[in-house]
Amino acid sequence: MVDNYKVPAKTCIGHVHLKVSDLQRTLDFYTGLLGFELMQMYGEEAAFVSAGGYHHHIGLNTWFSKGTGPAPKHAAGLFHTAILYPTRKDLAVILKRLIDANYPITGASDHGVSEAIYLNDPDHNGLELYWDKPKSHWPTHADGSLYMYTRHLDLENLLKELE
Repeated sequence: MVDNYKVPAKTCIGHVHLKVSDLQRTLDFYTGLLGFELMQMYGEEAAFVSAGGYHHHIGLNTWFSKGTGPAPKHAAGLFHTAILYPTRKDLAVILKRLIDANYPITGASDHGVSEAIYLNDPDHNGLELYWDKPKSHWPTHADGSLYMYTRHLDLENLLKELE
């Protein structure tokens, strides 16, 4: 169907709900390491966590996945969940927490419009932790169209935000 409809500009993605194999291990990661707040347990099989007291940004459940392994890498499904931090300093703080916990990071990129750190949660669900650069700093082509790219993110420079 082609009819020129565009989703409203203020529309946003409200939350993600992940299948996990071990709820407590996953809660330890999302609340203990990443710092999300546990909002509610839903029995012993699901939990809802958030930033800032929202009802939930991330739902976690074992309804169909308790005790299983990660989803196949080479199959259709979610590539990663992106968690947007308000400032570059906030991204530096979580990077420092990951380093201090010796938690493996799978990548770090400057995309022109944002800076991102990549990792996997305990069930190998991909995560992108990022902040958006001010729109006035987004790179553009000569014709004014957006120019996104993937370049190495200098993690040492990012950590200087904490000084």
